[in-house]
Amino acid sequence: MITLVRRITAACALSAALTACAATPQPVRPAPSATATAPSAPPTLAPGPGGLTPVFKNGSRIHGRTVALTFDADMTADQGARAAAGEHFDNPGLIAALRALKVPATVFMTGRWAEQYPEQARSLGRDPLFEVANHSYSHYAFTDDCYGLPTVSGGRMRADVERAYAAFRRAGVPDARPYFRFPGGCYDRRALKALTPVGVTAVQWDVVSGDAFATDAEAVTRQVLEGVRPGSVVVMHCTRSAAPTTERVVREVVPELRERGFRFVKVSELIGS
Repeated sequence: MITLVRRITAACALSAALTACAATPQPVRPAPSATATAPSAPPTLAPGPGGLTPVFKNGSRIHGRTVALTFDADMTADQGARAAAGEHFDNPGLIAALRALKVPATVFMTGRWAEQYPEQARSLGRDPLFEVANHSYSHYAFTDDCYGLPTVSGGRMRADVERAYAAFRRAGVPDARPYFRFPGGCYDRRALKALTPVGVTAVQWDVVSGDAFATDAEAVTRQVLEGVRPGSVVVMHCTRSAAPTTERVVREVVPELRERGFRFVKVSELIGS
């Protein structure tokens, strides 16, 4: 009987200890700081006169020898049949060259291109070496008389840009930049006003590579090297069919500019500097 009582007493003591332990409040860990975990918003320019979409052409000429290589991944809304027939609007060799050379770059992508090449779009969007920006959905011009491109109406301009961002999300691009390049580089006050609600910075360039439809890589290389200055934005293309020499140009231009003391950056760094 005494033994039974001792067992019962010990069991009760153990139960009480466990209950007390369970009731002991655990230390509360502080919540992670929002500023420490949230990604910083990409830099943009303040609205232009009258609240219009701002336009960025080049970075500082005095704050370091930086240069941004940008590549337009062009594909118009009506070129699906040509892609299905085997025309290449992508350029994996160019992207491989940029990766091998460790060159940061900004790719201005159309929504239609992202739909045609979703795996490549996703790969670019998730590679910290690159940033994906908006080049419209359709690659239709935002003004009349723009290199023979079809035109998008004023009432559809905003929707065309927003449709491209939706295409990027579907392709798995996690964080497309709030930068927009007008197809053909053509814009006017009406186009800038139409895009004001989207909150983008329009990005132009100060160095035309001349790679579009070029067959002489050396001529394109000379044009880039002669045009680059500190803070330059170079426009090139990421489409094999329309710009077949671009990979060769990049492989020649990059070592030469590095030899001259230039550092390659993305557009976001130029805008933020």
